Amino acid sequence: MVEQKLDILAFAAHPDDAELACSGTLIKHIKQGYRVGIVDLTQGDLGTRGTIQIRAEEAAASSSIMGLSARENLKMPDGFFSESDENLKKIIYAIRKYQPDVVLANAVSDRHPDHGRGSQIVSRAFFLSGLVRIETVDNGVPQKPWRPKNIYHYIQFRYIKPDFVVDISDEWETKLNSIKAFKSQFHDPNSDEPETLIASSKFIKYIEARAIEFGSSIEVEYGEGFTVERPIGVDNILELK
Repeated sequence: MVEQKLDILAFAAHPDDAELACSGTLIKHIKQGYRVGIVDLTQGDLGTRGTIQIRAEEAAASSSIMGLSARENLKMPDGFFSESDENLKKIIYAIRKYQPDVVLANAVSDRHPDHGRGSQIVSRAFFLSGLVRIETVDNGVPQKPWRPKNIYHYIQFRYIKPDFVVDISDEWETKLNSIKAFKSQFHDPNSDEPETLIASSKFIKYIEARAIEFGSSIEVEYGEGFTVERPIGVDNILELK
């Protein structure tokens, strides 16, 4: 057993992506005793509000609220990261380091182009991390190949029909608190920084509306939706909700 091994590892193009789109699911599994972490691809340095340092402090505060076992930032260039060999190997390194059983990644397509690009690069690294001939090293020691069991893509700003929905009704308030930890990014009536879409007073209402929409589809109060890359295997259809 690897000391740093996680059960679920969520990748996010920007700090706060995971909080907005899948933190309820992460919190739910942490409450069930699973080890969960987040790897942010960029520092969100092109964001209109806040600074890299502030975003890092907010990410740490949010991580504490959720109860994450690990969080790190790969410091790729916000807005300009590409599917380069260097960036792919950074993600492969993280997957092999934490050896998750499940990877969560950005939406396959979204309003922010970094989301779709982040989705694609993580999906490719998910496969490549299992190839023996791709070499990565951790503190001078060669890493072993590792391919997680599944990768799922969380749904973000634009609507995508989910392949499955997680009930986060009991986790909703903690999810909200994890989002609000990013004080520089979201609505603050006392802030004199420029207003953006996500900093408007309406944005959190949009997030709640989406959670209610997904929740209503499975007849619960709040939900988070995900898409899959391949069909999900089922042993007993009577156990499906």
